[in-house]
Amino acid sequence: MNVADSLRVSTALEQMGYEPVGAPETADVIVLNTCVVRQSAEDKAYGRLSSIRPLKDANPGLVINLMGCLVGVKNNPILRQRFPYVDVFSPPSDPAPLISHLQQKHHQLMQAGETAERHALMDEEMSLPGYAHAQGVTAFLPVVLGCSHACTYCVIPYRRGVEESRPFDQVVAEAESMVAAGVREITLLGQIVDRFGKDLPPGQDLPALLRRISRISGLSRIRFLTSHPNWMTDELLDTVAEIEQVCPHIEVPVQAGDDTVLQNMRRGYTRDDYRQLVARIRRRIPGVSIATDIIVGFPGETDEQFQQTYDLLEELRLDVAHLARYSPRPNTVATRQMMDDVSAAEKMHRFRLLEQQQERIVGEIHAGYLGRVVPVLFEEKHKDRWRGRTETNKLVFVETNADLRGQLLPVHITWTGPWSMLGELARAGDQ
Repeated sequence: MNVADSLRVSTALEQMGYEPVGAPETADVIVLNTCVVRQSAEDKAYGRLSSIRPLKDANPGLVINLMGCLVGVKNNPILRQRFPYVDVFSPPSDPAPLISHLQQKHHQLMQAGETAERHALMDEEMSLPGYAHAQGVTAFLPVVLGCSHACTYCVIPYRRGVEESRPFDQVVAEAESMVAAGVREITLLGQIVDRFGKDLPPGQDLPALLRRISRISGLSRIRFLTSHPNWMTDELLDTVAEIEQVCPHIEVPVQAGDDTVLQNMRRGYTRDDYRQLVARIRRRIPGVSIATDIIVGFPGETDEQFQQTYDLLEELRLDVAHLARYSPRPNTVATRQMMDDVSAAEKMHRFRLLEQQQERIVGEIHAGYLGRVVPVLFEEKHKDRWRGRTETNKLVFVETNADLRGQLLPVHITWTGPWSMLGELARAGDQ
């Protein structure tokens, strides 16, 4: 979501005549787009803010914009007091405060008799761009903003606001613009993407959106994330199975494998519910890959409860497990009502156990690709190899002098590891 938000604000700046620069020391505007989903991300944002203060001291005309979840949807006077050298504070997904500030600064310069070529582009009020001005082979397209589910550990509802679906026709129009600009794969985004359309007129839900976007000429692939076990309907799964452009890859977090921990997280399902969901996904979407999220060291999690998570992952053998150590976040129920009683060392120990487990499981899953020919959409060149992904979101590298950017080609897999694969462009007769 932050990648999409950053692209939106950069597009707005480019419409005003600004251009990207290679180093902050040469910039007129610096935008720091922040994440606070974990304490480490928040600490990184604070460190980066401190590191750019000398640039402001050396160049008082530099505009610094703090954006994203560190700011949140409500005005935070503490941030303004702590960082008085920051000119603009913008909530997530909203470049409007920065654009307004720059336009006001432009008018002040004009009144003072100062001119610049760029200022001619600011004479009229500009309309803020959506997310359609994408660059590259793949692009992210937010369809649901905010979240109202309020898991006890999650800060997102407090920082990104309540859940709101974007207008159906607006999303379709932006997808069409992306494809017209050369995008071949679009990923639809939402904190709970399955809930798209719950606040829209009937017939404007996620399955309907997938069907409509799949009809855009030139679009090769569609993905969506992140799903929630409680909102993954059979209609959605059948839509994935039926539409060729929709990739058979589902991201649906379990977060923990113990019922008591899941209840304390306020997830709304049990271990067995999730197990049955995985079986249902695999039954309805042949060849599907499934990714999940896991939090270790949630308040009160015992060794036995962690073992339940370990055992569930061993049983389900999922393609990806995004792992995180629990981190208390401001205003969340877990921070207010529960004690963070699992030590940092124990959190890391559990993290490493799952990491090693997944490395083994995914390595075994990937070994099944060896010798197969699979379609790969190539995105960019990484060192001497072209980088792309299978429809099941497996990372594949191919070494060739040809320009593969944006091409969907059959690849013969020659080597597999737990994190990526190597291959060669398939020849006629390869299977």
